[in-house]
Amino acid sequence: MSGLDEPAFNLGPVGQIAVGVADLARSQAFYGGVLGLRELFALPAEAAYDCGDLRLLLQQRADHETVRPGSPIYFRVDDIRRARRELEARGVAFTEPIHLVAALRDHDLWMTYFADPDGHRLALMMEGPKGFAA
Repeated sequence: MSGLDEPAFNLGPVGQIAVGVADLARSQAFYGGVLGLRELFALPAEAAYDCGDLRLLLQQRADHETVRPGSPIYFRVDDIRRARRELEARGVAFTEPIHLVAALRDHDLWMTYFADPDGHRLALMMEGPKGFAA
């Protein structure tokens, strides 16, 4: 069989994203308690959370200086206003108002941003119907 006859190689969906944290217990309280994500497992230096088809892995860094915010993590929600109100009631401080990111042909994309205890940028995102007003 030649290389031309072999089936194409394709990567599957992303299964896990790892985020470095300075204090694992503090981050567990935030992601599991405040955000309400379901913890899948916890080890002495890491904990994993269920994010649908994706797993979020928190890894405690021995050297706190290696904890640097990376790319934002966007959480899908059905009702961005309600989700934001509920998280604000749990103590989450948002850094931006809910705003329209893109007016698409058949729906609109809305976002609002906040941060975890280590400064990692997080967001709520909603693909809402045309005419939705924040």
